[in-house]
Amino acid sequence: MENSNINLAQNLKQFSGSALYYTLPLFHYKYTEGVHYLAEQAGCYWMLTDIAAVVKRFRAKHGFIVAVFKRYCEKDQTRIHKEAVITYGEGNGITLFEQEYDLTDFPLDELRLFFVDDILMLPNEY
Repeated sequence: MENSNINLAQNLKQFSGSALYYTLPLFHYKYTEGVHYLAEQAGCYWMLTDIAAVVKRFRAKHGFIVAVFKRYCEKDQTRIHKEAVITYGEGNGITLFEQEYDLTDFPLDELRLFFVDDILMLPNEY
């Protein structure tokens, strides 16, 4: 992980709770200050939209959804021709859905987000 990515990961740890919520209008859900910071710094509003599209299918049945972004190792990328995956689960080890990506410009190798009561947040904001 290069230095700016290490700084991003470290800076995300500073967020705890949220006094301000942002809205993703198309899907009518909110996200926290920490997620807003992430989207601004990493240029990953695409990820917020993708997560919103997926959780829309599951949020009526599952009030708590964990979205985990993970970049595949180079060996796996070569083998499966995908660069990363976002796995959606209910927090108990049960996978609800997986979405793979051929390419991504997301700077971190791994990220975990929680979707609770129509709010997307960093784990330390829960």
